[in-house]
Amino acid sequence: MPDQETLERAHEDAAEGKSASTQAGEFVREEIEHVREGKHGAGSVKQAIAIGLSRARRDGVKLAPPGRSKTSKQTRRKAELDEKAAKKRHKLSAKRSRATEAALKREGRESASSRALSRQSHKAASNRTRKDRSAAAKKAARTRKRRS
Repeated sequence: MPDQETLERAHEDAAEGKSASTQAGEFVREEIEHVREGKHGAGSVKQAIAIGLSRARRDGVKLAPPGRSKTSKQTRRKAELDEKAAKKRHKLSAKRSRATEAALKREGRESASSRALSRQSHKAASNRTRKDRSAAAKKAARTRKRRS
């Protein structure tokens, strides 16, 4: 269950008309903080991000489904289930929750270091084409908040 503060920030982003990825970013940020605080670990930065995105989907953030090319069938299925869970609340399995928590506690904390996050973001950026980067920059300039 995400913190109340995270939910509020995500709802605020939604009310301001910000993109789904911006709203989901709040959940990812919270997950990284959990790893840093030692609440649990993560095997990699990608895993911490995936947990955050999953929580976002379960809380109703309308994220696009994972891309077909590089994403496993299992990941796409999980995203589908998360979206269903957002529509219909059901009692979570206590046994499964404990098992998941225990497994995450055994994982390392290094995945939330600034060095690991930097390495991941550089790797992700290098996979984007020049055209993609240019389009993102143009959109950022177009949608930037003006100073009053």
